[in-house]
Amino acid sequence: MSDGPSVRLHCFAHSEGGLSIFDHWAANTGPGVDVLPVALPGGERRRSAPRVTTHEALLADVLPLFADPHPDPYILYGHGLGAMVAFTVTRALHEAGLPGPALLAVGACPPPDTPSELPDARGASDAELLHVLGGKGAVPAQSDEGIWLRAMLPVLRADLELAQSLEEAARKPSSAGPLTTPVLVVASRENPLAPPTIADGWRQWTQGPTWLRTVPGHHFFGRGRELPRLLGRAGRVTGRLARQSVPVG
Repeated sequence: MSDGPSVRLHCFAHSEGGLSIFDHWAANTGPGVDVLPVALPGGERRRSAPRVTTHEALLADVLPLFADPHPDPYILYGHGLGAMVAFTVTRALHEAGLPGPALLAVGACPPPDTPSELPDARGASDAELLHVLGGKGAVPAQSDEGIWLRAMLPVLRADLELAQSLEEAARKPSSAGPLTTPVLVVASRENPLAPPTIADGWRQWTQGPTWLRTVPGHHFFGRGRELPRLLGRAGRVTGRLARQSVPVG
């Protein structure tokens, strides 16, 4: 059982997987945590909107969702590209002097200053993109190459452009100084794109505490039960600590 209001767990999906990765999370996070996937423009729940490919366009769309102060603590979790989105939103709130998440959780994503092993989306051909992503485990094993070339690669290219824009913006000095938000880094030993050693890099992006947790699986470990269970426990601890810090009287 969890006392007090539920902690909101706002989730940002990896690039091509869509929000369906979070469909089973509510059944696995446990009590006291509300799973709230965030739909980005052009995704499976907002197909009529054009996909965002720049730092400015992303914040114009997403930041208003978190700009109104809320009395209860919340967590941002992002997987892959979603981790960079969650970090970008957290930093923008910090720079605006607005309350941010009580915890930023990033999964399957190296920090912004890590040299990318992925091709430049602005110049690579479709064949080059598919070859590199397939070799790095960023394309689901069951995908048919022809289907990806015809349907998914334009989406994937747009997402890679967004990732590049967010990384470039993150590397610019912040007007508000470094974050103080606690960061939970989640990684898999079987993920060549973001092994557990990435935690050392993320520690440089906040003055708050940073923790590393490893889970089984490859790049798409969000489909398993271990990650939502981990974030559910983190949410309950976050809620309890927030309530203990509230002054009485």
